Amino acid sequence: MSGNQPVTVEVGLGERAYDRLIGSGLLSRAGAEISRRLPGTRAAVITDDNVAASHLDALKAGLEKGGIQPAVITLPPGEKTKSFSRLEEVVDGILAARLERGDVVVAFGGGVIGDLAGFAAGIVRRGMNFVQIPTSLLAQVDSSVGGKTGINSARGKNLVGVFHQPRLVLADTGVLDTLPIREFRAGYAELAKYGLIDRPEFFAWLEANWAKVFAGGPERAEAIAEACRAKADVVARDEFETGDRALLNLGHTFGHALEAATQYDGTRLVHGEGVAIGMALAHRFSSRLNLASPDDAARVEAHLRAVGLPWRMADIPGELPDAEALLSFITQDKKVSRGALTFILTRGIGQAFIAKDVPASEVLSFLGESHPDQRGSHPGREKGRPGRQQGRPG
Repeated sequence: MSGNQPVTVEVGLGERAYDRLIGSGLLSRAGAEISRRLPGTRAAVITDDNVAASHLDALKAGLEKGGIQPAVITLPPGEKTKSFSRLEEVVDGILAARLERGDVVVAFGGGVIGDLAGFAAGIVRRGMNFVQIPTSLLAQVDSSVGGKTGINSARGKNLVGVFHQPRLVLADTGVLDTLPIREFRAGYAELAKYGLIDRPEFFAWLEANWAKVFAGGPERAEAIAEACRAKADVVARDEFETGDRALLNLGHTFGHALEAATQYDGTRLVHGEGVAIGMALAHRFSSRLNLASPDDAARVEAHLRAVGLPWRMADIPGELPDAEALLSFITQDKKVSRGALTFILTRGIGQAFIAKDVPASEVLSFLGESHPDQRGSHPGREKGRPGRQQGRPG
């Protein structure tokens, strides 16, 4: 970046292509950027209590400067907000504001708000315009890219939703300065994921520069932009997840099962932490199947530990269901096709691939070996263990 100019990453989807702007101070430009693309539009802003307390006034000022008077719908924070009842509340709020199909729904929050608001935008009036203004690192590098929206069911995570692409994404890196360190770390797991999928040089760069990413400055923006480019490239090739896009689920099959097993209790496990543990498990499972070197799994675990992320099931506070119950959550996951288990496995750092027809017996055995109850202790649960501090990154 030069001066205050944001980095622009285009998500190339033909007529539905859109820009992602990445940089500091973008809240003040939100109205101008939206009006430039959607002149004369009105807006509903969907946010949560925490984001509203810290940043809503700045966003409203930025929207009003661009001639947009927003209707605001504020929800409780946390994964449990991705529910049918909250979806109904958002849909009713948009309709009560008398917004038309050509108006815009603005998702202003982390991944939960982005998924919920995007789903509402996709179904109200059979599809409204949608703008993402992600406020967490995880949302800036992952969930705000690619148009996947949805809510959770009691039977699993993200099982109800639609593909609905935004018209614009504004990733204001300045808002990350107020993010609790635990949430920043959780987002960092998704940053590391892109290196582990197919960019080994990016993973090596993160190993050397992660502390600067946490501290802010040019390294943070550079890392976010590189992650967005990586995901944008995949989305442009496979928008509806029929092929390569499934690679982006590295760590998610195990991670989603662990989230479901903890009943989406954010005090125990947040999404990015589940992904971190899931990526470590995917590399360890790949090693167990003789697909990759155990040294690669150890390297992944070492980096996750270095940044303060959980990396094994024993790092999750409280009791977990047994291996068979965890397997049942995996078989309910949306990455299962006609009963066959599909995993993203790896042949090494940056060499992820889609493995279909993975034997359930192998998965069950691995889960049993990895389960804390099979280890005789629960290391990592001591006071002050990694991933549970609060505060600001850097």
